[in-house]
Amino acid sequence: MSIFVGRKRELERLKVLFSKKFASLAVIKGRRRIGKSRLVEEFAKGKKFFVFSGIPPTDGISAQSQRDVFARQLGNQIGLPSIQSQDWSDLFTLLARYTNQERVVVLFDEISWMGSKDPTFLGKLKNAWDLEFQKNPKFVLVFCGSVSTWIEQNIISSTAFFGRISLYLTLKELPLDECNELLDVQGFRGSTYEKFKILSVTGGIPWYLQQIQSNLTADDNIKNLCFNKDGILFNEFNLIFHDIFEKRSEIYRPIVDVLANGPREYNQIIHELKYSKSGTLSSYLEDLIQSGFVQRDYTWNLKAGKSSRLSHFRLSDNYLRFYLKFIWPNNVKILQDSFKDVTLSSLPGWKTILGLQFENLVLNNRKKIWENLQIRPENIESNNPFFQRKTERTHGCQIDYLVQTQFNTLFACEVKFSQTDIKSEIIQEMKDKLARLMLPRGFSCFPVLIHVNGVNEHVVDQGYFTELIDFSEFLDKKS
Repeated sequence: MSIFVGRKRELERLKVLFSKKFASLAVIKGRRRIGKSRLVEEFAKGKKFFVFSGIPPTDGISAQSQRDVFARQLGNQIGLPSIQSQDWSDLFTLLARYTNQERVVVLFDEISWMGSKDPTFLGKLKNAWDLEFQKNPKFVLVFCGSVSTWIEQNIISSTAFFGRISLYLTLKELPLDECNELLDVQGFRGSTYEKFKILSVTGGIPWYLQQIQSNLTADDNIKNLCFNKDGILFNEFNLIFHDIFEKRSEIYRPIVDVLANGPREYNQIIHELKYSKSGTLSSYLEDLIQSGFVQRDYTWNLKAGKSSRLSHFRLSDNYLRFYLKFIWPNNVKILQDSFKDVTLSSLPGWKTILGLQFENLVLNNRKKIWENLQIRPENIESNNPFFQRKTERTHGCQIDYLVQTQFNTLFACEVKFSQTDIKSEIIQEMKDKLARLMLPRGFSCFPVLIHVNGVNEHVVDQGYFTELIDFSEFLDKKS
């Protein structure tokens, strides 16, 4: 069993299910490799535990193929390895017979694959829940899946399971302190900068972090994982994209290619892809959001404190961007073993991409910024990357991260990732940016600098920034 770190809140929510006097049904969704099944394994410790996993619905995989795999898994777990069945109802009845007493956890992993080829699957599963599974008040059935759109449409929003689901969980990336703990547990002793360099590739994805070798530097780990034809992350994009989107994966690829260069408005995406204006692109973007790869960040009206209709779509998955910008363009060289000695800093656009990756980490851990600035969550009106369109009357303006409180106070955060300390030029850059911001009367705006490797003494001496936040300190601060 792999290392398990963090997820305390999620575990507590799962444990509450056994305090109830009736059977429980839970749904856990999230990006592939995010640790859904591993979380359930940890929850099931000390309890009777059954695990079933569907197989990817590739060409040649039929409804019977999925039933055969389920039957084989069931047989191995109950000691009857020769089980066969052509009907899901029979398999569910047999499972119910072996789970009708004591505390039991049953996991249906990648449930969308399991039922993808049989239109009767969900109906028979619903009947099994109503008539058999829930007879045991200490029975917990968990549905997991990375195809979040399928789960949303077929389970969460389905009338068949309405009123039956006790718990919904969407797993996000691990927060900084838990990423750090996972690296420490594995024996990685690199510097703070080295750890952030690793996170710029892996994000807070537990499975990726578990591939890090403690005896190697960050650069050598990245080369082994990404720029080696046998590296775990070399083909990972194709695996996760095909598993989630199947034959439609080529539809979504151009969208993430565009977003890999930075956030875009809807109309900008249409223009770059040469799409016609229709609801089709909106549905594709929503699928990417549901799958955990893209985030939609709404800007807002400062005076009213209300969300605008304007928004940016941001590639929020660090691995995807790293793959699209550095692995895929060098695919042939990597296959020829002619790229393994590359110096990462020599890659075209390396500094720019590291900056975008660091911004993702900051936004995923924004609560730590609130704590540092002593902002209570209930006092926040809006917080997001902020942008202001250029018009005849206003200048264009973009703030990496802006927090607005109900007291008409703004905290404008500039996010910088640098291998060396940040020089005093940053002050004029920030002054120019805030001069373009349309600040309503009666509002106060405090500039904040978020960094990793320190700031030059001249930046400190001038006292321009209200707060200098060393984000590396959050690696050791518990959430």
